[in-house]
Amino acid sequence: MKQIIRTLLVGGIAGFAGAFMFSYLQKPIEQHEEIVRPAAHFVGYEDRIFGTANNLDFVKSAEMSTPAVVYIKTSAGREQQSYSFFDLLFNNDLRSRKVIGSGSGVVFSKDGYIVTNNHVIEEAAQIEVIHNKRTYKAKIIGTDPSTDLALLKIEAKNLQAIRLARSSDVKVGDWVLAVGNPFNLTSTVTAGIISAKGRNINILEGQFPIESFIQTDAAINPGNSGGALVNLSGDLVGINTAILSRTGSYTGYGFAIPSDIVAKVITDLKEYGQVQKAFLGAEVSDIDEETFTDLQLEDGAGVVVTYIESDGAAEKTGLTKGDIILKINGMLVDSKSMFDEQLSYYKPGDKISVEYKRKGKVKQKEILLTNIEGTTEVVKRQIFKANTLGADLEVVPKIERNKLKITNGIRILKISGGLINRLQIEEGFIITAVNNRPVETPEELVGILEKFQGRLIIKGINRRGEIEHLSYYL
Repeated sequence: MKQIIRTLLVGGIAGFAGAFMFSYLQKPIEQHEEIVRPAAHFVGYEDRIFGTANNLDFVKSAEMSTPAVVYIKTSAGREQQSYSFFDLLFNNDLRSRKVIGSGSGVVFSKDGYIVTNNHVIEEAAQIEVIHNKRTYKAKIIGTDPSTDLALLKIEAKNLQAIRLARSSDVKVGDWVLAVGNPFNLTSTVTAGIISAKGRNINILEGQFPIESFIQTDAAINPGNSGGALVNLSGDLVGINTAILSRTGSYTGYGFAIPSDIVAKVITDLKEYGQVQKAFLGAEVSDIDEETFTDLQLEDGAGVVVTYIESDGAAEKTGLTKGDIILKINGMLVDSKSMFDEQLSYYKPGDKISVEYKRKGKVKQKEILLTNIEGTTEVVKRQIFKANTLGADLEVVPKIERNKLKITNGIRILKISGGLINRLQIEEGFIITAVNNRPVETPEELVGILEKFQGRLIIKGINRRGEIEHLSYYL
């Protein structure tokens, strides 16, 4: 009997408690709202979402920036396709088809200068800029593969140009908008924050790439390339360039070229047609655990000098391999990407102050920066059009020859057909000798190959920096 009474008592208490909780939870949310809101206010949740404290205004930023972002369409001429048995059976169109690409661009000035990524237009035979439902033919003013930037020009006036902000003032955690044309969807805006700065993701080719990307979690997808990354005032802080993805679509992080780099590169392209890149005559690497141990360093600050160019600016002022560079003109350089970014702001002939550490002692030197030929003059790129070979050619600059440990070399640039195409030599290949005969100038190379017959051996360096010997019989 006692067991039955105890069971009934426990059941009654449990039922009463359950009924009370059910009745409480059915009350309007206002009656127990105070339980929820303090936690939200504690972490600043509502302030961040609604902008009451931090004065977020995505609408203003979008209104200021979207009129300065354009849609870019490219056609790469005609590319021969491969066809299946069904193409032949059903008489499908067997003509070569145009290859179409697209991306974004940013109006840099009201008279029609447009900045975009080099990879958006590098294979293009024709470029069109679509803005405010109008289509313009675009001309390439200059490109810089080392930063993946390009400058276009359209015949238009009184365009709304983007305003520039200093990317050096941007901080991790700042809100930004990505504006562009993902998946051919024009004038798309996404929001996020700056996740990191000075990122090197090893996507740019060439001997002297500059990778110091702004990383953001604002959604960036194919078609966003060349578009704007802007702050909450609608001012440009970067040019959207890449995503980190295994699928080809957005999976969390995008990368943009800082506006400070963009301003320097585009100004040079507009004035000179190519970037006036400054060289220190030294290369550096990040300090890893092995370097830290080998050099018996006290801390991991700075970058370590790993290469000194013979007779270059750094060697002339006494820098050596193993020195730890700490600052350039008072600015900390704590990674190779930061080092490259700081140098990108200067031009040949500028003097910079380099603070470095050697054997535990901090020292300082003034270094005169040079151009890619080892002088302080303005560099004009000389491109030789070898029509009979079907390629554009150029002499490899002095600093690049020193790095590759060659005394001469002719680089193959754009291939349009002809002998070079038949020989299946890739763009970017450097020819150093033909049948053991060194070639010093494009004219000399053309003279050798134009009427050549017999066994042909071309020695050179491929785009990966490897020596190759190519053998043919003409």
